[in-house]
Amino acid sequence: MIEMKYKKDQYINGFSICALIFAGIFFYWGIIGLVDGFRQFGGVNWMSFLWIGIGTAILVSQIAAFTNRSKLKNVVSHEFEHNPNISVEEISNNTGISVRDIRAIILDLKSSGRLKGQFSTQTGDAESMRVEKAEEAIIQEHSKFCPNCGTPISKDEAVYCAYCGSKF
Repeated sequence: MIEMKYKKDQYINGFSICALIFAGIFFYWGIIGLVDGFRQFGGVNWMSFLWIGIGTAILVSQIAAFTNRSKLKNVVSHEFEHNPNISVEEISNNTGISVRDIRAIILDLKSSGRLKGQFSTQTGDAESMRVEKAEEAIIQEHSKFCPNCGTPISKDEAVYCAYCGSKF
């Protein structure tokens, strides 16, 4: 099994484009400060290294979060490979990953084509989930949609979403 440190809801909250933008801003300030220091003072503006250091710290944390997201996807894929009829709650109990993160991971895996199958609309358990590499897009038009993932709800008596397993 893949070894990792997991904190609650880190998949959803861990990676941020905004943080990458802030890292870029800090790098920009640092580089501009270094250039201006050489131009104006003929030497190094040491404060610029602080900005570059902050930018580096933010960038490294975001790379770590992105890498960890891949590991979490692999863990959830592994659970479906070993038990194609497992429920989201069972995956959470087996892995320690929050149900909220597992649902987000399932949506990412399904949208990338790595996970195929449905969830029971009555029990919320997976029904013959398959982990695949190929991507197939299936588009259906219906009047109701899942509030979590936007998938059309095909059965009026459904209690759980067939795509992401969320309870309605």
